Amino acid sequence: MGELSGATLTLRVERMSYGADAIAHTDEGKTVFIAGGAVPGDVIEAEVTREKGSFANARLTRVVEPSPSRVNAPCPYVDVCGGCPWAHLSREAQLAEKRGNVVSSLTRIGHMDATRAEELVAPAERPSDDWGYRNKVELAVAASRGRTIVGMHAQDGKTVIKVDRCPLLDSRYQKAVKSVSGSLAYIAGSHGLDIERVGIRASRRTKDLEVALWTSTGAFPRAQVAKVLQDATKATSVVRVLTKGPSKARKVTGVERLSGKGCWEERIAGGQMLLSAPSFFQVNTVGAERLVELALESLAPDADDEAMDLYCGAGTFTLPLARACGYVSAVESSGPAVRDLRRNLEKAQLDNVDAIGGDAGREFPDTDADIIVVDPPRAGLAEDVVRQLSEQPARAIAYVSCDPATLARDIARFEEAGTFSPERVTPVDLFPQTFHVETVVLLSHENK
Repeated sequence: MGELSGATLTLRVERMSYGADAIAHTDEGKTVFIAGGAVPGDVIEAEVTREKGSFANARLTRVVEPSPSRVNAPCPYVDVCGGCPWAHLSREAQLAEKRGNVVSSLTRIGHMDATRAEELVAPAERPSDDWGYRNKVELAVAASRGRTIVGMHAQDGKTVIKVDRCPLLDSRYQKAVKSVSGSLAYIAGSHGLDIERVGIRASRRTKDLEVALWTSTGAFPRAQVAKVLQDATKATSVVRVLTKGPSKARKVTGVERLSGKGCWEERIAGGQMLLSAPSFFQVNTVGAERLVELALESLAPDADDEAMDLYCGAGTFTLPLARACGYVSAVESSGPAVRDLRRNLEKAQLDNVDAIGGDAGREFPDTDADIIVVDPPRAGLAEDVVRQLSEQPARAIAYVSCDPATLARDIARFEEAGTFSPERVTPVDLFPQTFHVETVVLLSHENK
C-alpha cells in the first residue's frame, strides 16, 4: 500500500480525463484520478483508494467549493448509474473538455506540434439536445437473491441497478425502460431466460420501437416473451439475437423475430434505413446526420466521382454517397450489417454500389477512388489499411473517428506515408453527459 492509500485529500480539480474520472494534482505533484462526479474548478475532498507510482486513484467524498461549471443533473440515478459520468459538468464545459481531449491526443499520441493541433481542431459541435438524444439504450441483466434484475450498470461496472427510466433516451419512449425491465423480471419468475442484455431502439421520426433480447442458443419461451413484451411496450418489433462463444468474443449466430416486423427503421440524411438488431447505428440520429453533413461538405462529391466507403455498416454514409456520386465501393465485415446495407440499397433503388463483405484490409477495393470515407471501430485503422489508402489517388479522405487516441495514431501514420495530411479536425458531441466524442477529419491529398 502507498503512503496515501486511505488518506483524505483536499484537491482542486483541473480537467477531465478521457474517461469518467477528473484529474487533480497533490502539492507534491502526484496525479490523482478522481471518480464519483468531480468537475474542473471544484475544490473537493477525496479518499485515496489506490496509489501506484506517479499517480493515485481517489473517490469524491465531499464538494468543498463547487465549480462555476457544476450543474444539477435531471436524472435521479446519476450518482449511482455508470451511464452519465459527466452529468454534473455544464454542456459548455463538456464541449471544451472534449475538444481538449482531441487536441491532447494529437500532441501526446500523434506527436503533433501543439500550436498546429490547436489550429487544426475546431470548436466541438453540439448538434443535439443535452438529454433525450439517444435512439437506443442497453439494459443489463443480473440475478440477485433468486430474483432477476434488469437495469443499468452501476458506476463500479460490476453490479446492476434497477431504474424506471433513462433520461438519455428519447423522452417519448422513456417509459419503455420500466415496461421492459418489469416484463422480463415477471417472466423470469417462471422461466429460465438466460438473457445477456437487452437493447431498446426507438425512433421519433419513424415511430419504430424495437426490443432486442441477446441470449445464448437453446430453449426459450418465445410465445410468452413476445406477448408480454408486446402488450407492455406496443413495440413494432421484438427479436431475439442468438449468440455463442466465450463472453469476451461472443458471435451472433442468428436473429429470431418474436413479434412485429423483425427490424428497426430510422430516417436520416434524406433517406430511410432499415437495421437489424446486431447492426451498428449511431445512438444519436441528429448527431449522425451532422457527421454525414461534415463528411460530404469535406469531400464535395460530384456526380462523376467514384467513392469508397470503408467500415460502412448498414449504409449511413454509403447511401448519401450513392445519391451524390457515380459509383461507390462499400466494405463491411459484419454479416448482419452487409445484409442490411443490401436491403437498404434495394429499398432506396440505388444500383451504383458494390457492397463487399469482409475485412477492409483484405477486401480493399481494386479501384482508384476520387473520394473516400472511413468510419472504423474504436481500434482505428490497421496499418495495412493506412498503407493502402495512402496509395490511392483520391483528392480527399473523410475520417470519422470515435476514439481520439487511435485517430491521433492514424493521422501520424498518414503523415509519415506522405500522401494525405489533415486539413480540418471537427469534434462532434454525439454523447452528451459522457466523455465520448466523435471526430470528423478532412485528410487532403498533398499533391491535389
